[in-house]
Amino acid sequence: MKKWTVDAAHSEVGFSVKHMMISKVKGSFGAYEAQVEANEENLQGALIDFKIDVASINTNNADRDGHLRSADFFDAEQYPYITFKANDIVRKGDEYELTGDLTIKDITRPATFEVEYGGKGTNPWGVEVVAFNAEGKVNRKDFGLTWNQALETGGVLVGEDIKISLDLQANPA
Repeated sequence: MKKWTVDAAHSEVGFSVKHMMISKVKGSFGAYEAQVEANEENLQGALIDFKIDVASINTNNADRDGHLRSADFFDAEQYPYITFKANDIVRKGDEYELTGDLTIKDITRPATFEVEYGGKGTNPWGVEVVAFNAEGKVNRKDFGLTWNQALETGGVLVGEDIKISLDLQANPA
């Protein structure tokens, strides 16, 4: 197995959530790090530790980003990081099912991601890199993210399910 680190300059950690029950708000985290120890062509048995800086949230709206950092949502001052540690990786054809412990606001719950190996290549500096795409979904209420507002027309402002999407490029550690 090789050790890899995520190249944040060529990766993205994104999410989306229903807004007003009719549209989606998308966002991303700009600061994160991950250590991966894996055989890139067979992820079974890989060791994966991921850490996201909550304060780096960006939804392209400064007021909303500030609200998401506040105690109403992530409480970034008290809980500055979101973490994920892999527990199990099962190969399913050309993809993998990755299960691990996701921690948000000191609440840890299992989370599952479908992972696709994007391949490997050599960058212009002669370094072999690998790429992966991972997608999953969690219920924000399971992690204490319960703030919401009722709409006059019925329903709520913020949906419960958060779709998570990671496009990752990794370099040898």
